Amino acid sequence: MNLTPLVQSFVLHFGEMGSRWGINRTVGQIYALLYVSARPLNADEIAESLGFSRSNVSMGMKELESWRLVRLLHLPGDRREYFAAPEDVWTIFRTLADERRKREVDPTLSMLRDALLHHPDNEPDRHAQGRMRAMYELIELSTSWFNDLQQLDERTLRQLMKMGAAAQKLLLMKDKLTEPIGRKSKEDAK
Repeated sequence: MNLTPLVQSFVLHFGEMGSRWGINRTVGQIYALLYVSARPLNADEIAESLGFSRSNVSMGMKELESWRLVRLLHLPGDRREYFAAPEDVWTIFRTLADERRKREVDPTLSMLRDALLHHPDNEPDRHAQGRMRAMYELIELSTSWFNDLQQLDERTLRQLMKMGAAAQKLLLMKDKLTEPIGRKSKEDAK
């Protein structure tokens, strides 16, 4: 299977970016090929298209399956396994974010929780624990916010993302509306 120049450019770019995202180049290229493919591909087709060995493709597929970024399919009358990437980019985004949280954020929160259970008996440890508490609170707040975002339907999430900085204006308006009567806001006092 020959790749068009457009597909080849996309696949090569994803391979380069993969190493920056914590996956190897081969896995990035395999995923990019599956993502843009009009139909599910089997391992032999992937290997031939990308010039990889069959064993490299198998290892890459195992990694992508562990990230829940590909699904295994069987086609009628064919004993080979076929693979496809999810069609919906929002599903991919949610899956990637969830997997990164499990692999990176959750272990850090766990370590910080354990560290905060200790009762430091010296100033350097009290200072360090204070810094860890601030980090824990930020990560916990971010995780909670992210979990709330994960529950939103695509339409609402898209609207929220398009709002950008306008969301801050809404919060400022909310603060003004809920401010007790007779109490000046910081901006009014200026």
